[in-house]
Amino acid sequence: MAPDPHCTAVAAAKQKSGLSYAAIAAKIGSTEQHVIDICTAAKRPTATEFEALAKALGITSPLPSNTSHTVQSASG
Repeated sequence: MAPDPHCTAVAAAKQKSGLSYAAIAAKIGSTEQHVIDICTAAKRPTATEFEALAKALGITSPLPSNTSHTVQSASG
């Protein structure tokens, strides 16, 4: 069983979409494990990955600005 997303907005969007982590990964051109790591806060996404994830899940409202929703800087 895949872990639940760390972010409640991502969790709700993932449940509503019915997409698996593998399907989300395919939509954003990533691996399933990388998507799981981003969604469970094991890794921080780049701004591009974060935007692609939101688009894949149909998130149109801005996510809250807190530590659960930070992105990796361009320098790493």
